[in-house]
Amino acid sequence: MNKKFLVFLSYSFFLFACHRKSIPGAEGNTVTETGYASFYSDSFDGKPTSNGEIFRQNKLTAAHKKIAFGTNVKVTNLSNDRSVIVRINDRGPFVSGRIIDLSKAAAKQIDMIGAGVAKVKIEYRRKP
Repeated sequence: MNKKFLVFLSYSFFLFACHRKSIPGAEGNTVTETGYASFYSDSFDGKPTSNGEIFRQNKLTAAHKKIAFGTNVKVTNLSNDRSVIVRINDRGPFVSGRIIDLSKAAAKQIDMIGAGVAKVKIEYRRKP
């Protein structure tokens, strides 16, 4: 066989073996919820969250009733398709119909400050 062909073949096998494959069933670990988001009042800035952190309006964080602390959640504003990734560090919201409370920085990124409340889709991977 041609030496160039053998090198090409070896390189191809190497690339194929190193290629990251999706984990079978991983898509089953993704959870999606749809509902309404609100954002924290400025009066909460500097106060402790449920996980003990000090809340800061300028951080990309959020509150959810059940999602594990430390989970990264993609929040998409359904009226404009803008998204932000937030980290769960608090519990709430405790208003009927709302599924997530965002920091002001996160709310700005999805352009919901003027409205105050927005219909959103949230997506995250369930921790094993």
